[in-house]
Amino acid sequence: MAELPKPIVVPDLASVARRSIPNVVIGKVVPVVLFIGLLEIGNATWALLAALAWSGGAVGCQIIRGKRVPGLVLLSALMLAAKTIAAIASGSLFVYFIPPTITTALVGVAFFVSVRFGSPLAGRLAEDFCPFDDETRSHPVLYDFFIRLSLVWAATSLINAAITLWVLLTQSTTTFVVVKSLLGPTTTIITLAIGAVWFKILLAQSGTSLQFSPEQAASLR
Repeated sequence: MAELPKPIVVPDLASVARRSIPNVVIGKVVPVVLFIGLLEIGNATWALLAALAWSGGAVGCQIIRGKRVPGLVLLSALMLAAKTIAAIASGSLFVYFIPPTITTALVGVAFFVSVRFGSPLAGRLAEDFCPFDDETRSHPVLYDFFIRLSLVWAATSLINAAITLWVLLTQSTTTFVVVKSLLGPTTTIITLAIGAVWFKILLAQSGTSLQFSPEQAASLR
């Protein structure tokens, strides 16, 4: 009798969501809302400084409380600081918005390159939100899935960058901010939806089961 493939063990989805959603709201959503709101009722400089103040305050609060600063929050704050300094120094919002567009394109290239070198970037990012044990990390089905997901993510990142650049060059600042804010999550959701379907197919084809581990979930808290 053939031995069944080893299951893939991951934390339960509720634990992953509890860990991820607050970081996304603090690091991404609130700064954008502050920027758009103050841009409409005030001026660009105040909008830039308010978004930066929020991000810096979020990082500072975590440090004061002696807690680990989430990678997404820290990265967002650092990028926001660099963009704000460049925009105020140059007096141009274009300087503020063009680096993220270039970054999105470079991220797409990075996903392609990571696949070429056999270290899919999708797998590394997944571990920021959903840590795996050594056995799960080396599971062949999971590795194959992350290879495919990295290729999809590369394609959607490059499409995102192309659309963002077109909107930046042809539309108003407010329109650009709204489109940019919606486009990022939309392409991410599309990418993850494609990945979920692909993952289900890979599990079915290989006969591999998926298990949700309370022990793994505890490591997220």
